[in-house]
Amino acid sequence: DKWGHLLGTAASLGSFAVGAAMLVQMLGYDAEERRRSIHLWEFLHVGSFQVDMGLLVDPLSISFVLLITGVGSLIHIYSIGYMEHDPDRRRFFAYLNLFVAAMLLLVLGDNYVAMFIGWEGVGLASYLLIGFWQYKPTAATAAKKAFVVNRVGDMGFLLAIMLMFGTFGTVGFEQILGEGAEHVGLASQLSTGTATAIGLLLLLGA
Repeated sequence: DKWGHLLGTAASLGSFAVGAAMLVQMLGYDAEERRRSIHLWEFLHVGSFQVDMGLLVDPLSISFVLLITGVGSLIHIYSIGYMEHDPDRRRFFAYLNLFVAAMLLLVLGDNYVAMFIGWEGVGLASYLLIGFWQYKPTAATAAKKAFVVNRVGDMGFLLAIMLMFGTFGTVGFEQILGEGAEHVGLASQLSTGTATAIGLLLLLGA
């Protein structure tokens, strides 16, 4: 209770520091080398469906890492005073940390399934934060509304992932979109109708 909020804020600030260090390291590479895949583990393997959990570090993802952790840290710092007299403050900061962690997975995952897990984490954290004061009818109603709307988006995202796997046999960004500046991946072989369907389903998810 006495220092949980400080630990949560330190975790977010530490993530920003790591992101800044990664940016400095990346700037030391040649332009064509500023895209690194980091394999973590085999996440799912059912029949021909295999998903490896990994991170994709490139200039775009690092930009989002700095945005998420930078703004997230400012929100943490502001919340120290805003939630000062709330008896459940440490739980609030745990939810904030969950939100930042889910956002980081969303922008760093190297495939659509990892992105979807981060997406779900963001949805869960949003639900928990919106309904934090669940004894207030307005907060409880808003949390339920967010939960239902997120489920509609999830359906679009899941259908897009299934359609991509059915079409390409993979859900990896590098396989579908291609690597490097050329970005010539399996998506270049798509018919107009399938490309439109995948795009609209991902848009529904968003």
